[in-house]
Amino acid sequence: MHASTVRNLLVRGMIAGVLAGLFAFALAYVAGEPSVRDSIALEETQSAPAHQHGAAAPGDAPAAAEEEELVSRPVQSTFGLATGVLVYGVALGGIASLVFAVSLGRIGRFGPRATAALIAGAAFVTVYLVPFLKYPATPPAVGNPDTIGKRTALFFLMILVSVGLAAIAVIAGRRLAPRLGNWNASVAAGAGYVVVVAVACLVLPANTDAVQPSFPAALLWEFRLASLGVQALLWTAFGLIFGALAERVLQPRTAAPAAGVGSPVGTAG
Repeated sequence: MHASTVRNLLVRGMIAGVLAGLFAFALAYVAGEPSVRDSIALEETQSAPAHQHGAAAPGDAPAAAEEEELVSRPVQSTFGLATGVLVYGVALGGIASLVFAVSLGRIGRFGPRATAALIAGAAFVTVYLVPFLKYPATPPAVGNPDTIGKRTALFFLMILVSVGLAAIAVIAGRRLAPRLGNWNASVAAGAGYVVVVAVACLVLPANTDAVQPSFPAALLWEFRLASLGVQALLWTAFGLIFGALAERVLQPRTAAPAAGVGSPVGTAG
């Protein structure tokens, strides 16, 4: 594939990431923000009695919970949320477009739309769904603040494990295809991925302090379901949008030879 084509695919992948990010932001704002807002309100309610055991002296400094926020909640839930989702969409869109350029024609006889859909689905499963099953998302102000760094490191470690095992499964499937056939090789590689991921989930430590026991289960489920829905919408929209854009980039190259073969032969006047 020519460098100019790869560059065009990269640009369109980033555009598709922005558009998919807009859809994801809309869902995150509508479905995710209410649970975040309720979680913060619950945390403030639970921490309020701790500051009310004694009356403050006239010259005392205000409590930490009453300090003014650097970024207000309205800004966090609108501009901040949109910025984060769009940057996330652009970055992953660019990476996915490069994976598309490498994978097109190498993972089967699929066209641009089908290849984009397969890559988007695989990315959703390996980058988010599998790590989510081991370390599900939690709303802010829920877990122990002293273990945020550890929990973040474990989540990214699970992403690396999932993506690495998926890459190994793809390589194994291609090597098994000549002996087992494409379908049987794909099933065997997929089953191997599931088994090894399950073992990794058992070996890696659990986040026992990620959620306080007193946190409402219904609110936690609502937040996690919204988080899962946002990611699913992001990758679904990206796969559909990028597939259409990539097809337009590649269409002239694939359609030109066919047009030349089918063109009528001119006759001498």
